[in-house]
Amino acid sequence: MRKSEESEEDVSAPRARRRGRPPRDRSAPSAPSTPDRILDEATDLFARHGADGVSMRDIAARVGIDVSSVHHHFPSKASLYDACFARVFELEQATLTPPVRALLAAVRSDPPGDVVGAMHALVDAFVDFLDEHPQTTFLWLRRWLDPTLHLSLDEAYSLPIYGEIECALLEAATRGLVVEPTPHITVRGLVWAAHGHVTALSALGATNAPNAHGGDAVVADRERREFRAYAHRFVDRLYATPGAGAPDG
Repeated sequence: MRKSEESEEDVSAPRARRRGRPPRDRSAPSAPSTPDRILDEATDLFARHGADGVSMRDIAARVGIDVSSVHHHFPSKASLYDACFARVFELEQATLTPPVRALLAAVRSDPPGDVVGAMHALVDAFVDFLDEHPQTTFLWLRRWLDPTLHLSLDEAYSLPIYGEIECALLEAATRGLVVEPTPHITVRGLVWAAHGHVTALSALGATNAPNAHGGDAVVADRERREFRAYAHRFVDRLYATPGAGAPDG
């Protein structure tokens, strides 16, 4: 072995650990960042009280930081309010994009796929999303108390998803796969029904939604089953094959 090789450090040998801060356990979950903590608390407060019922100081107090720190990350309450909807939209879009694409694929495939079955899968995905994120319902309900206020939120964070579903249903109707003269009414009706379902569960204390109180878990589970069955029955009856009669159930 040459002298130069003898002097080289054996990189495969274990090195002595340096003194100081212990190594970070990368497998352990990291604590939420300050912006995420602000968004968590702001979403909850906006869902409970609406935009006008919450101040930046209220949010800072909930997070446990100075109000100047909130302004550092979100310069205004309007920007923070928008960011709360943006994050909810991101979660909803991640959940609904796969079943919406599956619906479009069923409509556009040759021969066509199971369009009604794809609608059932989409309904399940939306109901599951709201059950997991009930604050979404109350954030939107507070915004919709004044239909003329914050219209840009609808344009940015609800119409894009629902518009895709409406277009898919309209295309299905154009191809003669379903009878659907008013897809926007169908989508709106299902969305509002699902939000009403979450509101009812909150009244039973069955969710972690704002203003939920202790309730009967057995009754809540029954409500979940009954609403899901209703939604699927609605889709089946709405898109029953013409002349075949409505499905039983």
